[in-house]
Amino acid sequence: MCGIIGFTGHKEAQDILLDGLAKLEYRGYDSAGIAFFKDNGGHISIRKTAGKVNDLRAICDDDNTSTCGIGHTRWATHGGVTNANAHPHKVGKVTLIHNGIIENYHELIEKYNLSDSLVSETDTEVAAALFNKMFDGDPIATIKKTVPLFKGSFAFCIMFKENPGKVFAVRNVSPMVATNTDAGSFVASDLTAFINFSKRYFIVPEYTILTMEEDKISLQDLEGNNVEPEYLEVNWDISAAEKEGYPHYMIKEIHEQPRAITRTISPRIKDSLPNFEDDNIPDSFFENCSDITVIACGTAMYAGNVGKTFIQNALGVPVNVAIASEFRYERPVLNENSMVIVVSQSGETIDTLEALRLAKKYTNKTLAVVNVKGSTIARESNYVLYTHAGPEIAVASTKAYTVQVASMYLLGCKLGLVTNKLSVEKAKEFMNNLKKVPDMIKAVLTQEDKVAELTKRMTNSTNAFFIGRGLDYTLSMEGALKLKEISYIHAEAYAAGELKHGTIALISEGVPVIAIATQDHVYSKVISNIREVKARGAYVILLSKDEKITDKTVCDVHINIPPVADEFTIFESVIILQMIAYYTSTGRGVNPDQPRNLAKSVTVE
Repeated sequence: MCGIIGFTGHKEAQDILLDGLAKLEYRGYDSAGIAFFKDNGGHISIRKTAGKVNDLRAICDDDNTSTCGIGHTRWATHGGVTNANAHPHKVGKVTLIHNGIIENYHELIEKYNLSDSLVSETDTEVAAALFNKMFDGDPIATIKKTVPLFKGSFAFCIMFKENPGKVFAVRNVSPMVATNTDAGSFVASDLTAFINFSKRYFIVPEYTILTMEEDKISLQDLEGNNVEPEYLEVNWDISAAEKEGYPHYMIKEIHEQPRAITRTISPRIKDSLPNFEDDNIPDSFFENCSDITVIACGTAMYAGNVGKTFIQNALGVPVNVAIASEFRYERPVLNENSMVIVVSQSGETIDTLEALRLAKKYTNKTLAVVNVKGSTIARESNYVLYTHAGPEIAVASTKAYTVQVASMYLLGCKLGLVTNKLSVEKAKEFMNNLKKVPDMIKAVLTQEDKVAELTKRMTNSTNAFFIGRGLDYTLSMEGALKLKEISYIHAEAYAAGELKHGTIALISEGVPVIAIATQDHVYSKVISNIREVKARGAYVILLSKDEKITDKTVCDVHINIPPVADEFTIFESVIILQMIAYYTSTGRGVNPDQPRNLAKSVTVE
């Protein structure tokens, strides 16, 4: 969601803040702003506007000597997209930025008579007004007595007029990282904001007050006890967060998938068998597993669906895939032998985090599949399996999905071995096939030009449909999501066998239907379903393992993927679907990296 950066140090702050906000654009936003101590004195100046970071640059000072400030990109929750609603917000002696949602802001307005201080429609300005109301000249004391009054999630960066050169921060749930460098001190919602200055960082603990000065950072809890930060180090090159010559991050990240999968699976395959010793996940975790619940949102949930299909079909273990935002408000059907796998690229997805906390009341067999080291979900799970996708900047997940699927395959294979539901020979065959996936993807990527060409027929469409059976239907849901979120074409996925139960009424002349037929045991059934939509005028794009289609009337375009075992076609097919979404998006003049209304990391409900 919203992007936050704060800096105080030995360099001029304005460009550092603006460049940091540009690094955070991928999170999704609709307005931007900065605040700084003008001439490093006691006056705080603000520049903010609805629009992009480049629009903000245009209204910033040509000459700005301030070395301390805060910056923000806002994704509208409370109040529309206006200059007044953009952050930072200043009330009296307090200026702040905020990521999260203050759930009780109406009650706070009434209880503390704040309405006369407000000029925006935001919950954030209410927080600024409350901090100002409580301010007694001591920033730390003010934060201590004000923060417990808030209900909801928040990450605040605060500047007090009477404390030039200092930035204060505190958070609950919403992510925040910090570091101290030779240039000065940084705080941000994501380390990409300051990665050019340092690869070392620490997660700001919840309900801990951070005080930033140019040469140091100090932490104390709300009781006044000093807290020592636990520094981590980025394990990817800085260039991984750059486009490196690609027109967009999304297509770069599509091409990065072979490396990402190799980094994720290689350390966990020993003697052709899955091995989690380096992750400190013991075999006992997989023992006595009565059932599995996978909890996730969006693309991560669709990766979980692939894991479900594999585990149920290969092992006969019941698997439920739960939408995190629904799971957390229902009564979980879990017991002490239930395994819960939570999947999140960022490790900060709020619904998934709260669902994990609920699940832990029923079972200690919880495992997180996340990409960000030290993230909240990783810390709160009993065990964690880190994917090694590197930074994913495009809002639409690509490499995160494939490494999550690979992780589910590793976990499923290990479960089968430990429970004797899978023989050593079968497990080795499965792992050897998994090791071939990166090369398989490289082969599929050579068809990029063909995919780009076929999407020219889709750019003017208003609807599109994806069909398949079994694993292909599971993949269809991810393909439809990718297309709709970055091209704005309404897209839906249907189990091919359900077409005749109503869905086929939506098929009209020229409507695109992406048909996936890679599963050998239902291949002929899917071909029959394809004929049904083709007979009604659909523009059919077929993905299959056939080198040639004997009856060319079955489709308009055929894309052949290299023949592999059915469980592994998912990796090849998803690359095609990702490229279809990407080239349809660019063909429509849409920026695939920053689709409207969407954010990379969903940290508010």
